[in-house]
Amino acid sequence: MTRVAYVNGAYVPHALASVHIEDRGYQFADAIYEVCLVVGGRYWDLADHLARMRRSLNAIEIDFTMTDAALKAVLREILRRNRLSDALVYFQISRGVAARNHPFPDSPVPPSLIVTTRRFNLNDSDQLAETGMRVISQPDTRWGRVDIKTVGLLPNVLAKQAAKRAGAGEAWLLREDDRVTEGCSSNAWIVTDDGSLITHPKTNEILGGVTRETVLACARDLQIPIQETPFTVKDVKGAREAFVSSATGLVMPVVKIDAATIGDGAPGSVTLKLREAYKKRAIQGV
Repeated sequence: MTRVAYVNGAYVPHALASVHIEDRGYQFADAIYEVCLVVGGRYWDLADHLARMRRSLNAIEIDFTMTDAALKAVLREILRRNRLSDALVYFQISRGVAARNHPFPDSPVPPSLIVTTRRFNLNDSDQLAETGMRVISQPDTRWGRVDIKTVGLLPNVLAKQAAKRAGAGEAWLLREDDRVTEGCSSNAWIVTDDGSLITHPKTNEILGGVTRETVLACARDLQIPIQETPFTVKDVKGAREAFVSSATGLVMPVVKIDAATIGDGAPGSVTLKLREAYKKRAIQGV
């Protein structure tokens, strides 16, 4: 079946989907995006994704007038046209098309909206969670406002490629004193000996993940102690467990960083409990 994309008001074959060469998302990374998970035809955490989308748009001053209701209609339709019930849906909003010039266009131009989707298999994710994944450490060379979900992801791409070459699933990004901020496309967590969760505080040095917020809610429901405070690579190596959270990986155990094994080298009980709690919460629409 031919894949279908949405581009600025039209549903078109994926292979023919395109934007103008002077779209500011292409020229300047002057755009924001979101990635949503759909399981059983139902979007998980959609309201939170849309709220973060609005915050990102406001932060870079893009005047996107489409209502959330209208955008939701497009997101439902893209699933229907691609005949998908389990999917990852990507949508991107740029400032639009204008002659190449660094400042915003003098005359307002309509923002560009694209939506694409691809198949997702939750069973594959569950199988990876049974063994866990490895991460490597890389310097965090990103700009100073990574709390805005822009498409300016080149440092993330380079770090993720380094992870791939090393046979790892993710790179954890380091600032001064080997402080871990987050992963290239995920938030980073450790579990201490006493069973407490530690994750970097929500500052402009990390993207406040939608899944991160749901994991925090799950931890509170399970009465797991939480510390939103920085931690280092040394802390990771001494941790009882570690994991990443993201829309694509849910709660994914991390069993090794660089050459060091974390805990006993297997997915930990706290991590797996949080993964099941997250899935249950999302499926029930809490």
